[in-house]
Amino acid sequence: MPPTTSSKVSRWDQHGREHVVHVQKAGMQRALNCDTCGWNKKAQFLPWLKAEEHLAEAHQATVDPTVSGG
Repeated sequence: MPPTTSSKVSRWDQHGREHVVHVQKAGMQRALNCDTCGWNKKAQFLPWLKAEEHLAEAHQATVDPTVSGG
Protein backbone atom coordinates (compact mmCIF):
# COMPACT_ATOMS: atom_id res chain seq x y z
CA MET A 1 0.00 0.00 0.00
CA PRO A 2 1.46 3.41 -0.96
CA PRO A 3 2.10 5.98 1.77
CA THR A 4 -0.64 8.53 2.38
CA THR A 5 0.14 12.24 2.37
CA SER A 6 -2.23 15.11 2.98
CA SER A 7 -2.58 18.83 2.48
CA LYS A 8 -5.42 21.30 2.75
CA VAL A 9 -7.11 24.11 0.87
CA SER A 10 -8.39 26.93 3.13
CA ARG A 11 -10.65 29.80 2.18
CA TRP A 12 -12.64 32.36 4.16
CA ASP A 13 -16.20 33.44 3.44
CA GLN A 14 -17.59 36.99 3.58
CA HIS A 15 -18.37 36.52 7.30
CA GLY A 16 -14.77 35.70 8.17
CA ARG A 17 -15.36 31.98 8.73
CA GLU A 18 -12.66 29.57 7.61
CA HIS A 19 -13.61 26.59 5.45
CA VAL A 20 -11.13 23.77 4.85
CA VAL A 21 -11.00 20.90 2.37
CA HIS A 22 -8.38 18.26 3.14
CA VAL A 23 -6.66 16.58 0.20
CA GLN A 24 -5.31 13.13 1.00
CA LYS A 25 -3.12 11.37 -1.52
CA ALA A 26 -2.72 7.60 -1.75
CA GLY A 27 -1.04 6.48 -4.96
CA MET A 28 -2.66 8.16 -7.96
CA GLN A 29 -5.97 8.88 -6.19
CA ARG A 30 -6.75 11.88 -4.04
CA ALA A 31 -9.63 12.02 -1.59
CA LEU A 32 -11.19 15.41 -0.87
CA ASN A 33 -13.02 15.98 2.43
CA CYS A 34 -14.72 19.21 3.53
CA ASP A 35 -14.56 19.98 7.27
CA THR A 36 -17.59 22.27 7.05
CA CYS A 37 -20.22 20.09 5.40
CA GLY A 38 -18.74 16.60 5.14
CA TRP A 39 -18.62 16.69 1.31
CA ASN A 40 -16.18 14.19 -0.10
CA LYS A 41 -14.99 13.29 -3.56
CA LYS A 42 -12.28 11.23 -5.18
CA ALA A 43 -10.17 13.01 -7.77
CA GLN A 44 -7.21 11.88 -9.80
CA PHE A 45 -6.55 15.18 -11.56
CA LEU A 46 -6.55 18.78 -10.27
CA PRO A 47 -7.75 17.97 -6.72
CA TRP A 48 -6.85 21.42 -5.36
CA LEU A 49 -8.87 23.12 -8.09
CA LYS A 50 -11.86 20.89 -7.29
CA ALA A 51 -11.46 21.77 -3.60
CA GLU A 52 -11.39 25.51 -4.42
CA GLU A 53 -14.49 25.14 -6.62
CA HIS A 54 -16.37 23.34 -3.83
CA LEU A 55 -15.48 26.04 -1.29
CA ALA A 56 -16.58 28.81 -3.65
CA GLU A 57 -19.83 27.15 -4.76
CA ALA A 58 -21.01 25.52 -1.53
CA HIS A 59 -19.75 28.03 1.05
CA GLN A 60 -19.07 31.24 -0.92
CA ALA A 61 -15.56 31.00 0.56
CA THR A 62 -13.22 32.70 -1.89
CA VAL A 63 -10.71 34.65 0.21
CA ASP A 64 -7.30 32.96 -0.02
CA PRO A 65 -5.35 33.35 3.25
CA THR A 66 -2.01 32.98 1.44
CA VAL A 67 -2.60 36.10 -0.69
CA SER A 68 -2.04 39.39 1.13
CA GLY A 69 -4.07 42.37 0.08
CA GLY A 70 -2.85 45.67 -1.13
